[in-house]
Amino acid sequence: MHSASWKLWAAAVLSAALLELPFPLAGPMPPWRSFFAWFALTPLLVAVLSSVNLGSQHPLRGAFLLGYLCGVLWYAGNCYWIYDTMHIYGGLPAWASALMLAGFSLVLGLYFGIFAWAVVLVRRASGDVRLALAAVPFLWVAIELAGARITCVPWDQLGYSQVDNAILTQLAPWTGVYGISFVLMMVNALIAGGLLIERCRARRISGIAGIILACGLTGGILIPPPQPASTATAVLIQPNLNVGVDNDWAGASWNRHIAQFLSLAGKTCGPYIAGIPQTGAAHGQIACPSSPTPPELVAWPESPAPFFEEDPRFEKAMGAIAQTVHAPLVVNAIGTDYSDSEHQWDDYVSAIIFNAQGQRVGRYDKIHLVPFGEYIPFPKLFFFAHKLAGEVPNFTHGKIRKVFLLNGHRYGVFICYEAVFADEVRQFTRLGAQVLVNISDDGWYGDTSAPWQHLNMARMRAIENRRWLLRDTNNGVTASIDPYGRVRQSIPRHQVDALPAEFGFRDDITFYTAHGDVFAWICVILAIAMVIRSLQLVAGGPSPLGNISSEPRPSGASQES
Repeated sequence: MHSASWKLWAAAVLSAALLELPFPLAGPMPPWRSFFAWFALTPLLVAVLSSVNLGSQHPLRGAFLLGYLCGVLWYAGNCYWIYDTMHIYGGLPAWASALMLAGFSLVLGLYFGIFAWAVVLVRRASGDVRLALAAVPFLWVAIELAGARITCVPWDQLGYSQVDNAILTQLAPWTGVYGISFVLMMVNALIAGGLLIERCRARRISGIAGIILACGLTGGILIPPPQPASTATAVLIQPNLNVGVDNDWAGASWNRHIAQFLSLAGKTCGPYIAGIPQTGAAHGQIACPSSPTPPELVAWPESPAPFFEEDPRFEKAMGAIAQTVHAPLVVNAIGTDYSDSEHQWDDYVSAIIFNAQGQRVGRYDKIHLVPFGEYIPFPKLFFFAHKLAGEVPNFTHGKIRKVFLLNGHRYGVFICYEAVFADEVRQFTRLGAQVLVNISDDGWYGDTSAPWQHLNMARMRAIENRRWLLRDTNNGVTASIDPYGRVRQSIPRHQVDALPAEFGFRDDITFYTAHGDVFAWICVILAIAMVIRSLQLVAGGPSPLGNISSEPRPSGASQES
């Protein structure tokens, strides 16, 4: 590359650093930090489209490497908690944990590299930086969808940074989180155009438009969303069990824990945080009525409790609790089925459902398991991860999404990591769920950014489907989330407690619920068409840019980017 290429690498590093800021870092994110998302990727766009980069002998390869560097650094920073999860809770040695984080970042960073390569490809084929910038939001959304469908890691997609923005989140019931990512990348491209476009007037218009949109739309964090009334109460139990510790509950220990379960299940009043913990939210108090009404639901989260579907103690204890509190139960346990094809018993991460009469009425088996935590993908390739997977059985993927009718209302229950898959969560609402229930164990994340990132993604699921979402976790964040993504109630993390969570039921269906990722697929189709056409133009003759040389242009010469 040109001798000034260090500036391009610095710009890629700067973008990676800026892109960390609009996401939770080590706790809940203040909404004002979402502003960084409007220009975080501008330095990368300027770098890959700059005349210095295009003046290299291999501009496409150079663009890919710049994007790849940015992506690797961003994933390593955003998902640094993988190291803690693998080392502290999974028991892997430090070197293996670091290797897992590095491998994760090196693989997923490829998406950033492909994005940057495609942007410069359109630039080379068209000869016009404006067309390349116009392609940016389409290419970005296509890459985000590829990450969700190919590698199945749609973690912290760009649009999640705006979960507190009441203006932008109005797109989510139509386009999902992808529409928000599209708008953010459009503004990043406009600001980049203010630095790259050759014609002065067009450059000013592009830059000013980008700045106005960024500042104006950021105002959405100041607008309170609608506040729908709650009509029911659920008890969300937070047992705060130690992850990675033997929780066998033998003998008297079982009786003690079940007694605690019953005590927490009967908590229909008490204090709560009116918002997200650790953000200065006000505290509230649910008064204890003289004749308490039974809750609509009691939930026990995904946790290391020794609950097994076929254990007679489990079924007897859960039936007794449901009858005592006069409420249905959703309880995490290990479900088991015999596989005729494999001639073996298969274990599932399951939610077992009991009605208010104490009868077991159904089971949902987790479909999207956590790689390296609940199963090992490609076990021969990742042989070194067996120590981590040895902590738990090698679970089998569930196959069917279900909605459960309890006390006349329909509930969609999904488990932990499944909350990050928008197109899958919407299926529960499409099947008729009037409220969503997410049981989760975020204890594996420790005190890192991951629990807060996970919470924000769950909040977006509530917005996309316009449903109340009851989020019950082992050690926090346990919360009631309204259909506009606002955390209405929560309780502190790392405490044994229960949240009397107020919520409501809804029957309306959003466009996103009914049709899924239509918008994202349109972006994919257009992005593929642009890439194919650009490849044809580049392969069919001389570049529209003329003879690309590694020689720097004379100082003072007009440079179009």
